[in-house]
Order: sequence, then C-alpha cells, then structure tokens
Amino acid sequence: MQIRKATIEDLELLIMGIYRKAQDFMIKSGNSNQWGHFYPSEDLVIDDISKGISYLIFEDTFDDCPHGVFVLIDGLEPTYKYIEDGNWLNDEPYMTLHRIASDGKVHGVFKSAIDHSKSICNNIKIDTHNNNQIMQKQIERNGFKRCGTIYVKEGSPRIAYQWMKEK
Repeated sequence: MQIRKATIEDLELLIMGIYRKAQDFMIKSGNSNQWGHFYPSEDLVIDDISKGISYLIFEDTFDDCPHGVFVLIDGLEPTYKYIEDGNWLNDEPYMTLHRIASDGKVHGVFKSAIDHSKSICNNIKIDTHNNNQIMQKQIERNGFKRCGTIYVKEGSPRIAYQWMKEK
C-alpha cells in the first residue's frame, strides 16, 4: 500500500466518497450511532486537509483510486485529558489516529494506516465507539491496549486504546 497526504482536490470525489461508503457499512453493521451520515463533515475534512493531517491510502500506485483515508494528529487530543475506568499507558508525547475509513474494496487499509503511524511515532492513541466491534478487533489485533473510556466533544463515550513501542 502507498500513502500520501490528501489535498483539497481529493475532497469531494475521493475522500468524501470513502467516508460515505464507510458510513453506510457502519450503519449496516449495527453501528449507526458513531458516524451516521453526518460525520465527518465536509468542513472538518477541509480543516484536516488544510492542517496537513489527512492521508490517503492507495493499493499500488498514486495513479490508482485511493481505498482509504485517515487523520494523524501530532500533539494533545483534548478529549483524551480525562479517562475513566482505566489509565493511559504513559504520559509521554503521542500522536492520535482518527477518522480511519475504507471503501471496502481492498484488505489492509487499517493496517497500512497503523504501520505508517508506527513508523513515525513511538506512542499512539486511538478510540472507537462501543458498537464498532470490527474496529475494536482491528485495533487490538495491531497491538493496542485498551486503556479505559474517554468522551468525545458531544459527550458520548468511546473506548480508548494506546500503543507504545517497546523500549
């Protein structure tokens, strides 16, 4: 898989299309509350692109259509300040993986996002909705430890995970 930063030209046809397919899949899989058909908004995706934190995943070359999208944020995630029913593995600087989505046409999109993130950071946090069983399995399969519960901006709970490189 190949990964490159997203550009504004990728917005409507590529990125929003992938998110729409992921939203449909989550709804059909019994997880209609996490994203529905409203998250992430186009404004949020534009903000991600402008900050240089949005990435596209391609199967072979950048000439192909992308099959996945994710956001990798360097720095503090405000919703991770408070965690209940557990603790973070450490208090060291970290990156946060958000808004991972696939068009469902190829396997390995999630692992590619994780591998890319692990190649540039030794400490990564991620969260997912309790109803997103598929994502929970993927996160745990890729070496993340369940740390507790965090709450997103609008107040709903998410399962919080962290991975850190062994010292």
